[in-house]
Amino acid sequence: MDFHNGLVARQEHGALQRPIRSGADYIESLRGRNLRLYVLGELVDEPVDHPLIRPSINAVAETYDLALQHPELASAVSPYTGERVNRFLHIAASAEDLVRQNKMQRRLGQLTGTCFQRCVGMDALNALHSTTYEIDQRHGTPYHQRLLAFLTQAQRDNVVIGGAMTDVKGDRSLAPHQQADPDLYVHVSRRTAEGVTIRGAKAHQTGCINSHWLIVMPTMRLSAADHDYAIVGAIPVSASGITYVYGRQSCDTRSMEPGTLDAGNANYGGQEALVIFDDVFIPNELIFMDGETEFAAMLVERFTCYHRRSYVCKSGVGDVLIGAAATAADYNGVANASHIRDKLVEMTHLNETIYATGIASSHQSIPLASGAYLCDDMLGNVCKHHVTRFPYEISRLAQDIAGGLMVTMPSEADYRDEELGPLLEKYLRGRAGVPTEHRLRILRLVENMTLGRNAVGYLTESMHGAGSPQAQRIQIYRHMQLDFKQRLAQRLAGIDLSDDVRAELDELVEGYFARVFALGESDSPIGRAS
Repeated sequence: MDFHNGLVARQEHGALQRPIRSGADYIESLRGRNLRLYVLGELVDEPVDHPLIRPSINAVAETYDLALQHPELASAVSPYTGERVNRFLHIAASAEDLVRQNKMQRRLGQLTGTCFQRCVGMDALNALHSTTYEIDQRHGTPYHQRLLAFLTQAQRDNVVIGGAMTDVKGDRSLAPHQQADPDLYVHVSRRTAEGVTIRGAKAHQTGCINSHWLIVMPTMRLSAADHDYAIVGAIPVSASGITYVYGRQSCDTRSMEPGTLDAGNANYGGQEALVIFDDVFIPNELIFMDGETEFAAMLVERFTCYHRRSYVCKSGVGDVLIGAAATAADYNGVANASHIRDKLVEMTHLNETIYATGIASSHQSIPLASGAYLCDDMLGNVCKHHVTRFPYEISRLAQDIAGGLMVTMPSEADYRDEELGPLLEKYLRGRAGVPTEHRLRILRLVENMTLGRNAVGYLTESMHGAGSPQAQRIQIYRHMQLDFKQRLAQRLAGIDLSDDVRAELDELVEGYFARVFALGESDSPIGRAS
């Protein structure tokens, strides 16, 4: 079916009048969508103007402006449109494409000091590109062409796509079809000739309200009995039947107070929400999996492979926190103390280790049958496992350097008071020549990133996003290649093995060498579009 004629939901829910180019265009594209959105127990008429939400919108807007300012970094030539498109909407067709994703992610972390909310959609599209191709190869389904039609139009409109994978899950010991309430995992509730309706909820959905489209996906390996839960489809964020409940963040209401000092990072923030689907319709042309349970694990594993190495974004946020700690030390008059320098070195070492493993995963990517490149799963999981630990230590050291005033200083209202203000100006001053307000602002930034609103993205999201630590350890175990490593040791130790065992292990060695150390790159069917 023709994409434009068949995309009923797009017509009903407001096609863009013109493609989005700049961050300002993007912000305007979010207006007037009539979302059913609850924030702090109240329905919100216009999310764009809500002071608690707006910082997260500003962070996404930076992804548009960076593509305009540095197209070589944040955009790529699409083989589907022939034009440059935002890299968040591009299918990686080479190792270099994946490397540039990482460099873009680090830069955006540096610019915003928070989560900029688009990596999950980018990684979902890349995982779906190969998975739908392989489903079609086995079953003769039309999913891959549907996805390409959707992707092509998304690239033309330059929209934000959110990936919705994490179900609320209920009793974790039970499979989806075994739950007392079937809605605890998103599932098909009804089928018609035109499409399906879905029920359920997705939790922790990063940037969902700031997206134009959501792609719902299964969250785990499924059995044949979970047929109705193996659903993947694209839905306009403003579709009928969706309710959003905005997630609380530590110190989030500071953005609703007068002034900008106490917010720490007044311009940028992250966003998560609970998304409730109450019989939401997905037309056939926007369904990319329906019942192929044997491919659910492939989709989840490929998505998490991409997404775990995407956590190099935390190295960009770490750059900001290291800079804030160094500035606090300078303002406190201790920048030259040896123990301060040593702590900054340790913070930098941890931060660069995150980046190194993520970008190494991208460098060691391989082409799949669809032409998309998949990053190295072992190194991607190592990157994310570092991220579950190192930002916490970096934050601890930042707090150590900043000092206790970070969490005990009076409010901005006190500082602006005519009577109190001069006293605080006198007693909260640091090194001579540094305005007191500058010192207070940098301390609030450290607080914001390690305890406040943006600690959600830098710490807790680093722990649980793309799977909690045990999920990475399972994947690391699967990719340890102990047989190969044992063969290395046995050969050097002079251990005599049977001919059959030796032949089997030699084959493992050669296979490992070919995968990891092969020179050059295979041509991708979807072209090198950097």
